Amino acid sequence: MKNLQYREIQAFVFRLWEREVTEEKISKKEKELLEQWKTSVEKKLDKKYITESKERVLFSLEPYFESTHILHHSTPFKKHFFRIAAAVILLFTVGGFFTYYSFFKADIYIAESGNQKVRLADGSVVVLLPGSQLTVEKSFPQDTRVVDLKGNAIFRVKKSKKHPFIVKADGFSTKVLGTVFKITQTGNNKTVDLYEGKVAVSYAGTPITFLKPHQKWTNFGIPRTAAVISYEKEKTSYESLPSLLSLSFNDVKLKEVAEVLQKNYSISIIYPKEFAEKKITADFTGGTTDENIDALAFILGLEVQKEKQTYILK
Repeated sequence: MKNLQYREIQAFVFRLWEREVTEEKISKKEKELLEQWKTSVEKKLDKKYITESKERVLFSLEPYFESTHILHHSTPFKKHFFRIAAAVILLFTVGGFFTYYSFFKADIYIAESGNQKVRLADGSVVVLLPGSQLTVEKSFPQDTRVVDLKGNAIFRVKKSKKHPFIVKADGFSTKVLGTVFKITQTGNNKTVDLYEGKVAVSYAGTPITFLKPHQKWTNFGIPRTAAVISYEKEKTSYESLPSLLSLSFNDVKLKEVAEVLQKNYSISIIYPKEFAEKKITADFTGGTTDENIDALAFILGLEVQKEKQTYILK
């Protein structure tokens, strides 16, 4: 069957199906060929789509199966009717499958062992890093260019002020008009590194974050947490020193908040154990380390005692 054209396969399968529906005898060889078709074609098709297509066709034909319509007709008429029904179902399934895969089913790109470059219809280029997957709908590009990403990728988006480009990732999205950026997803840890242009990052439970070049958005692996880190090069050196520009938490456990503050401010925070699971909402943007710890203590209703780089909340 590999050498047959689509129309020939369609006609052959229809003849077998028609005879099966009208209860005419099908030879052993014909059954084998029909099974081969099912194995080689149906296994590659979307099972949900198959079921929905058949249900829609059968629902449309349901009125014609009522006894009042065919009960008084002769057997030849009923056979003729079932042939028509079989033909309709065939067109919706066999033809529908090919139409679905040709015009509707999204394109999926997977980087299995190495990087894979994907050039999109709008001229944008995506480099998928190993193990990553990009899904692009057949309708792309529309007024809003949307793709879905699993894993990590670098995007060079074709500029368009009228048509935003949105990357939907695991729990967050990145919206741009034209720029170069990298999305990294490692477990719960999500980051967006911006190299050129501007992007807006949306993450559940946090304000929309706007990035400039040499900045990174991250959630530090914690839900409802957002931070912006700058990697702007120092004027007196060629090194890019990271600095925390903004940090916000929305209903996050104190132990997770303290962990982020300690790591990014190179400090130690000691607090009562019974407060560890207490959830807080706070924005530490723009303040010094002392000011931010004072704000944290105020939220908790505690006082602060500082000993060198250690802050004791009590």
